[in-house]
Amino acid sequence: MSVISTEVEFTLPIGYRDSDGTLHRQGVMRLATAGDEILPLKDHRVQANPSYLAIIVLSRVVVKLGTLEMINTKVIEELFSADFNALQQLYNRINQVDDAGTAALAEELGGPLGKSEVWPHPINFTQR
Repeated sequence: MSVISTEVEFTLPIGYRDSDGTLHRQGVMRLATAGDEILPLKDHRVQANPSYLAIIVLSRVVVKLGTLEMINTKVIEELFSADFNALQQLYNRINQVDDAGTAALAEELGGPLGKSEVWPHPINFTQR
């Protein structure tokens, strides 16, 4: 039985600068769960502005960014657009939101990945 990695390292193009002036570029994103994509739909911020879903989902799946102790919606909100876009693209790639690159992803994560038999066209929760 092979072990499949559920986390992917990334480097932000610009980086997040915290209140102390420290720049954070290196991070780790984990694969999303069903709960990561469904539970935020109940959030009042998403109900008022559906585009906010991407902020909440990314704050749940980005598990490390530099030396920050916690990643929350405020951190994601304060990212530069280029960094936010890079995270959205990574999210879509590692969670197979688009059909391109599935084989490359399987190789990167260390195991086979199959396409869903139920949902032939994945839903993009981070599309703006």
